[in-house]
Amino acid sequence: MRESAAERHDRLLALVRERGTARVSELAVRLGVSPVTARRDVEALAGRGLLERVHGQVSWPGGAERAAGHGGGPAAPGGGPVLGLLAPSATYYFAEVIRGAREAADRARARLILRISDYRPEEDRARTEGLLAAGAEGLLVAPGWRAPGDQAEHGEWIAGLPVPAVLLERRAEPGSALDGLDRVSSDHRHGVLLAVRHLVGLGHGAPLLVARADTPTALAVRAGYARALDVLGLAAPGPVVDSVPAEVEPEGFEAAVRALREAVASGAVTSALVHNDVDAIQMVQRLSELGVRVPDDLALIAYDDEVAALADIPLTAVAPPKRLVGRLATELLVEKLAAGGGRGGAAAGDGAEDAAADARRHVTLLPALRVRASCGAVAAETRSEPA
Repeated sequence: MRESAAERHDRLLALVRERGTARVSELAVRLGVSPVTARRDVEALAGRGLLERVHGQVSWPGGAERAAGHGGGPAAPGGGPVLGLLAPSATYYFAEVIRGAREAADRARARLILRISDYRPEEDRARTEGLLAAGAEGLLVAPGWRAPGDQAEHGEWIAGLPVPAVLLERRAEPGSALDGLDRVSSDHRHGVLLAVRHLVGLGHGAPLLVARADTPTALAVRAGYARALDVLGLAAPGPVVDSVPAEVEPEGFEAAVRALREAVASGAVTSALVHNDVDAIQMVQRLSELGVRVPDDLALIAYDDEVAALADIPLTAVAPPKRLVGRLATELLVEKLAAGGGRGGAAAGDGAEDAAADARRHVTLLPALRVRASCGAVAAETRSEPA
């Protein structure tokens, strides 16, 4: 199976994180790609604030001391806590989550260290143990769950962590051991409802859902779609179309495009919700080649709003508050550490401090809908619909 750009980006970030600083030519050799490809990847990651470029070299943002993900390391500047962040990826969706966490850590004078599971939930525990070995006093945990059963099979250990932990952009099953943990997440069901309601308000019937099934967000979008139809009293125009990455499974992607095209050609649908942005952009391009025009023949909304605005026809998109999720989760973790006595978390405080340390919070943030041209907007000007 050919490696995707996102997987290559994660390998590149891991190499820089291990070394602190690396030359682009060295990265090209280690990644097994051409210098041009390595340079393009570095530019893309630097543009998102995930790397810093200086005279042919790249480094981890904030200097090499931030890159330490193993073997301990110095305490945070200003005596703040050391925070560990486990993420399934450092690109696409989670790039903004990580950026928000880093901004909050900087404001708290905390040191943030990162480890990436690459959506391999069986490796989450070992990666987290590495963060603890590196001195993490509190943890932000976004497990690499992919399938519905991954939480039960690979997640129960999180409830027994020896330091305060906050689940990041993940929801625990009700009644599970993880349901008692602090968490900060986006309400994807609400995001889907915004999209469906908007399309119906434009005069369309229920949109057809085209979605992946390989991440918690994708599964939440699917669940939110069924709920939105129920809330609005709508019937699904057809079965959910299963989507896959075009660069990984081109035949599966083509099948998804043709299923959507047939639904439009038959008159069954005039609108669609597509998860995610990259799939949506590529589908619009392929649909055009097959004679289906967006938005004339098909009104389309993407889910994620990472690159939706950059499409030839700017895509209306549901935008989860990714950066805010990272920021608020980090602020919550810092608060928990401070209320629990700072480093080590064992010191007893007064009654108010004890209450703050013991309280658990489930913070849910609402996505916004960014309205652009792909759903039939009069102009490509972006506007946000209230949640």
